[in-house]
Amino acid sequence: MTVHYIFLSLGVIYHVTVTSSLPDVIKIGAMFETGDDTLLTAFSTAVDSMNSESFRLSNFRLSSIIQQLEQQDSFQASKKVCDLLEKGVAAIFGPQSEESSSTVQSFCDAMHVPHIEIRWDFRTHGDNHSVNLFPFTTSLSKAYYEYVKHKNWKSFAIVYEENEALVRLQELLKDPSIRKRRVIVKQFVQGRDYRKIIKELGRAGVKNFIIDVPSEKIRTVLKQAQQVDMMSEYHNYFLTSLDLHTVDLKDFQYGGTNISAFSLVDEKGQQYINFLRNWKTGYPGLDNENSKPALKTDVALMYDAVKLFSAALRDLDKTNQKIFVRPISCQTEQPWTHGKDIINKMRKIGINGLTGNVKFDENGFRSDFNLKILQLTQQGLKEIGKWTPRSGINMTGNFSKAYEEAIQSLKNKTLIVTTLLNAPYMILKEDRTKALTGNDRYHGYCVDLIREISKIRGFKYTIKEVSDKTYGKKNKHGEWNGMIRELIDGNADIAIGDLTITYEREEVVDFTMPFMNLGISILFRKPAKKVPKLFSFLSPLSLEVWVYMVTAFLGVSIFLFVVARFSPYEWTNPHPCEPEPDTLENQFSLLNTLWFTIGCLMQQGSELTPKAMSTRVVAGIWWFFTLIMVSSYTANLAAFLTVERLVTPIESADDLAKQSTIHYGCVQSGSTQAFFEESNIPTYKRMWNFMESTRPRVFVESIEKGVERVRNENYAFLMESTTIEYLVERKCDLMQVGGLLDTKGFGIATPSGSPYRTAISSAILKLQESGALHILKRRWWKQEDPQCEQEVKTGSGRASELGLDNVGGVFVVLMAGLGFACVIVLGEFTWKSRKVAVEEREPLCVELCKELKFAITCGGSTKPIEKSRENHQPTNSLHFMPLTSFENVGAKEIVS
Repeated sequence: MTVHYIFLSLGVIYHVTVTSSLPDVIKIGAMFETGDDTLLTAFSTAVDSMNSESFRLSNFRLSSIIQQLEQQDSFQASKKVCDLLEKGVAAIFGPQSEESSSTVQSFCDAMHVPHIEIRWDFRTHGDNHSVNLFPFTTSLSKAYYEYVKHKNWKSFAIVYEENEALVRLQELLKDPSIRKRRVIVKQFVQGRDYRKIIKELGRAGVKNFIIDVPSEKIRTVLKQAQQVDMMSEYHNYFLTSLDLHTVDLKDFQYGGTNISAFSLVDEKGQQYINFLRNWKTGYPGLDNENSKPALKTDVALMYDAVKLFSAALRDLDKTNQKIFVRPISCQTEQPWTHGKDIINKMRKIGINGLTGNVKFDENGFRSDFNLKILQLTQQGLKEIGKWTPRSGINMTGNFSKAYEEAIQSLKNKTLIVTTLLNAPYMILKEDRTKALTGNDRYHGYCVDLIREISKIRGFKYTIKEVSDKTYGKKNKHGEWNGMIRELIDGNADIAIGDLTITYEREEVVDFTMPFMNLGISILFRKPAKKVPKLFSFLSPLSLEVWVYMVTAFLGVSIFLFVVARFSPYEWTNPHPCEPEPDTLENQFSLLNTLWFTIGCLMQQGSELTPKAMSTRVVAGIWWFFTLIMVSSYTANLAAFLTVERLVTPIESADDLAKQSTIHYGCVQSGSTQAFFEESNIPTYKRMWNFMESTRPRVFVESIEKGVERVRNENYAFLMESTTIEYLVERKCDLMQVGGLLDTKGFGIATPSGSPYRTAISSAILKLQESGALHILKRRWWKQEDPQCEQEVKTGSGRASELGLDNVGGVFVVLMAGLGFACVIVLGEFTWKSRKVAVEEREPLCVELCKELKFAITCGGSTKPIEKSRENHQPTNSLHFMPLTSFENVGAKEIVS
């Protein structure tokens, strides 16, 4: 049995030896500069690992020849590379410096020897004999660009130390949308302090930084940024280095600063663990059994480079391609014939290494690679997402966990709250009994709101008034003022008040969800009530209608009189007891007809009734006419007498824009001014041109001054509708004109990138769902004892009691009618007394005194006739003309 295995083994060895197309030992050279000891160890470990793997898969093994040289010494590099070529190496790895690597590459290109690099080099070409495993510059720059785009930074600063950094960030700098952002580019001076530039950028309001420095200087930059107070929870630092995971960040992980970077090394893979197990000498942190060392990117790339070269040789061996490795002299300059084959094979195949999938595109660049997104948390660096060339940024971090961390960091924290005095949002208390300090000096809607939010989230706060008394507006130079400036400068954590959420402000700060919705409206002085005219009861009908009414009354009366005269059925027997009367009577005399029509018009009727069909038709038509006219008059009279109407010169923004008598304006440096300034609606553009050109200026420093101008001048004030509601509730001489010009909301502002915004927004949503926001608004908007309740009811169209001014004209008509009746009765009295005096042959004065005495004594409803008058015919008798001639019937006087 033993002999059988021996012969079988010899047969396998013979077969492998005969069929192998590669030498038993393949020499590879490596050049390391001073200080690259870790990289040298990684190369040796990788060679040993590949030899162990190759023993199982093929019969060749790698033998490394290492050359060491000084940093950036191209002359020494040229000598060392010739030494390696003369020893018959199949490939050369390194060195790392640009000067030395360029020298080695030129020699390798001339001799057709594979040159394998693991350093960042934007001058790499795909048509030479060099293979670079470092991610391709354009692809890496694209990853930086997409990350910044995903973060949606409105402004940021690019700070770099080496000039090549601009090449690494070329995709970001070439982006056309960068012109819409505020981007500052600064360069650190090598060997000098970083604090000056960082502090300068902090004064400029920069919160987001893209830092490009060597990995060994990252901690120094962050430490100096911390010393100048630029490492708060509102600052973001993105490091372009792929070695952030190797930097000690314990001093920064509890400050809340968002520090992030990309990583190429797959620390969770099995190869990573095996590589550390095979590590030859001590690696920083490896001696500690409880800690896992973090391999730098170049170390991982060195392992992958050796693995890629070994895989290319195995593929060539499988295809039985003969490869002979021979010494090459730099003097003869005879190229190696098999070098191109190895280079092409390395560019075609792909391996899975410590840096993920290693493969090259058609141009020989490593453009297809995956990057992990690392972010510093309180537990250290954590992977929160990935980047791939096809899908871009894909965040995989746990949002719920990050949200809980933000809430926990907010507890027991004291926030600086910047605000602006404006009732009822923020009001300064007046207490003469004691001096108030701190937050006790203020009360109002926003004070109650921030108190409720702080109870939910468990933080403390300090209220501070903004120094320049403005909300926040950007000037022509791009500089902000007011509360927005306080947030940008880091002097406040949140801004609360009647601060409108606008697009321009949203570019530099972050807003929570709105706690109040509103719009722009017009505040104007309530006009004086229209004094009713004495004869206002005539207002329901126009003068023209009244003239037609009188004309219709007279015309119908005359027409009825004529019709009645023509109709034979209106002539009746005045004495029914006489079957054959001598005369007939017509009740529609001219005076009776006028009385009939006026009685119908007044809805009172009369003792006269039409008998003929013709007169009844006329009466019916007149009744219908009076029904419609009286009903219309009555209905319109109710509206005129019971509803007070205010005469306002403007009803909407269009009315304001069409006139120039009433000046109008708004608060300067506010969202209302920005709305009109940026509006494209013709009406609002015309209003803005008027406001901007009007002198004296129509813009005011505060709402209080605007309200004062409305009350004292012919001035309309454009402001938020909620504030108008508050003012109208308390100042009865003010009113809101028209509806809303736009729709917007008030929100709580935080610095851009604040981790507390989501937590505060969720607290506002909770208050909204519980009805607390509605209760707060009623508490501060509605008064317990409304001062303008009557005016509000009247203005809303509800009926009010009538005064003497409304119906005084009716009393005047009544008195005038009674006076006119007195004049008529005196005339009748005098006329009758005069006729009696003539008949009795007595003086007129005696008869007047006698009749006056009887009328005054009110002796009864009967009046005796004097004896002397019995033989006389009564003066009030009616005489009728016979229908027949006097010859046939004879004249006869009928006494009624």
